[in-house]
Amino acid sequence: MIKKITETVDYLINKGFQAPEIGIILGTGLGQIVNDIEVLSEVNYNEIPNFPIATVEFHKGKLIYGNLSGKKVIVMQGRFHLYEGYTLQDVTFPVRIMEKLGIKTLLVSNAAGAINLNFKKSELMLIEDHINLQGGSPLAFKGVEALGTRFTDMSAPYDAEINSRFKAIAKTNNIILHEGVYASVVGPQLETRAEYRMLKIMGADAVGMSTVPEIIVANHLNLKVAAISVLTDECDPEHLKPVDITDIIASATQAEPHMITLFKTLIKTL
Repeated sequence: MIKKITETVDYLINKGFQAPEIGIILGTGLGQIVNDIEVLSEVNYNEIPNFPIATVEFHKGKLIYGNLSGKKVIVMQGRFHLYEGYTLQDVTFPVRIMEKLGIKTLLVSNAAGAINLNFKKSELMLIEDHINLQGGSPLAFKGVEALGTRFTDMSAPYDAEINSRFKAIAKTNNIILHEGVYASVVGPQLETRAEYRMLKIMGADAVGMSTVPEIIVANHLNLKVAAISVLTDECDPEHLKPVDITDIIASATQAEPHMITLFKTLIKTL
């Protein structure tokens, strides 16, 4: 893996990806923040050596480098998932690349279903902790100790200071920003009524199919991390209705301006 990381990093440096400070991973329906970036360089995933290729039709598959709110950023417009057939090491490979390029902070967004019924569709949830239900770890491979400590501490995976800033920004801008626990499952099927009941008992406030692997690797690399979910549907097992992916994307799009405000304002303070 070290050889692959070196090859990929060298390629991106030659493409102009120089000394970024912040990495951003954009989730489903959350791609419009790129319109606020002064783009200095961009590369399609399929052109980057050793990079996976996004196979989900609403994930763009592009790595963007530029200026946002006065900082150098790298933005993943489209991410990778276990349900696409990738390994956890594939899914998290871009995080390792961004860290080697120089980022110190990773900001993550995703679309999630609201398990906590006090949370409503198109509202936002700041992730304060998570539950890994993806059946594995992105750190469980031979030679991981060459990239960071094998037994990574996860007692506080999300940076408390950044989370406090997000909450203050939300209050100032009258944005509803819940705080809760995110459960990450494999997917791509949505959950059954019994599974939603189980997740609630386990202490989850929202459920999705991403993010946790990237958070684990970011902690492995000692990056500061924060993540926000856009709540795209309400998962009430007693009144469950079929959910269409187009409805999920529409809910994410409705909430996107608030997410952009939070990210842009926070980046100014970092």
